[in-house]
Amino acid sequence: MAVAERSGARRPSSRSIVVVLLLVVMLIADGGVEVPRAEGLSIGINYGQIADNLPSPSRVSWLLRSMQVSKVKLYDADPHVLSAFLDTDVEFVVGIGNENVSAMVDPAAAQAWIQRHVQPYLPSTRITCITVGNEVFKGNDTALKANLLPAMQSVYQALAALGLQGRVNVTTAHSLDIMGTSFPPSAGAFRADVVPYMQPLLGFLSMARSPFLINCYPYFAYKADPGNVPLAYVLFQPNAGVTDTNTKLNYDNMLYAQVDSVYAAIQALGHTDIDVKISETGWPSGGDPDEAGATPEYAGTYIGNLLQRIEMKQGTPLRPSVPIDVYVFALFNENLKPGPASERHYGLFYPDGTPVYNVGLRGYLPPMDYSRGTRSKSSELDKSTYVSLSSDKLRKRIVVDNDFDHCGFTWPARIVEVILMASRSQKWHHTDSEVELTEDWGGYAANARIV
Repeated sequence: MAVAERSGARRPSSRSIVVVLLLVVMLIADGGVEVPRAEGLSIGINYGQIADNLPSPSRVSWLLRSMQVSKVKLYDADPHVLSAFLDTDVEFVVGIGNENVSAMVDPAAAQAWIQRHVQPYLPSTRITCITVGNEVFKGNDTALKANLLPAMQSVYQALAALGLQGRVNVTTAHSLDIMGTSFPPSAGAFRADVVPYMQPLLGFLSMARSPFLINCYPYFAYKADPGNVPLAYVLFQPNAGVTDTNTKLNYDNMLYAQVDSVYAAIQALGHTDIDVKISETGWPSGGDPDEAGATPEYAGTYIGNLLQRIEMKQGTPLRPSVPIDVYVFALFNENLKPGPASERHYGLFYPDGTPVYNVGLRGYLPPMDYSRGTRSKSSELDKSTYVSLSSDKLRKRIVVDNDFDHCGFTWPARIVEVILMASRSQKWHHTDSEVELTEDWGGYAANARIV
């Protein structure tokens, strides 16, 4: 996919009348159009791609920006995705897969990886963190476990050599099964077999000022023992909670208890200066018959209540003044993921952009490309179709060019209300027959002819 055009792209002519619709901030709720908060959502979203039916990255870029999502986590460094988000101010976590971790031990390989997958996109795409491996200690690959920290160190040193130290963090994401003890939270401790790896890894994170990433799924606890795990406790619903007998802190939900148990385990190894971030959490909307609780109702309740707490900037009982930092899993249902059926039902959205359940997260997914040969002549430059561009108090009636193809889709001729948030600089240039809006949302240019 080609990198998106920059500001100052082609000017309009009598034949080509172009409107680049950037930031069509359409949160369609209750049949209306709602402009989202300018500051964006505080939550991050995992963008996995183990599927054969997902929309193109450029269309996904529109979807996420229309939702005002400001943080995205990848499991690789897909160049198509990173290109689609050039100059959008969306913050990215990119990943080095487990299959490539051992190769990263070689400093030259680590530097080459960054030069190919990270450096070309900076600063236009905001890559702020690299995860080296994912849930490495969940498996039995002893070589992978031994190579994890040296690989992280090589990547960190390569960033420094390229002048990127301090701009891009280096860390890894862990499964909660690294914990030997997780309750009460204050007694949290890593598994004995993990400690020899974890001790020096924590030293690295402390030195590099990088976060500790943990994948937390209260759903797994409920699925394993639905008769004894209170549903309200895992879904953030009103309940009496559980009190830590050591600290006397009360926990009204399992997720916060899991996070604080990780903090306790880190502190037990001598570190109090490492932030814990939730790199994955979610709830499946479907599953196999033996997967208790995998329903749209429970998934919507879990995500909806979690979103409310995040927007309240709530911290855990152990660290109430530190808002939890969460990446929800996942953006889409991924139909090729292996394992039980629930693994293919964690998405907030279906591939066509419609929500799997209603938690107030609604965005705009542009239409797919269609062949120029399928359009009728009457649809070309139909002057009854227009777009209304609002810029402060200035509004111009303009014609949409049906032949304009940008960001992986062609905008069809129809009436659309485009609201350009007046939070950044805008310049209008006039000629006798044309008006050109040049704006810097994402570095695109919006060009239009007066009708």
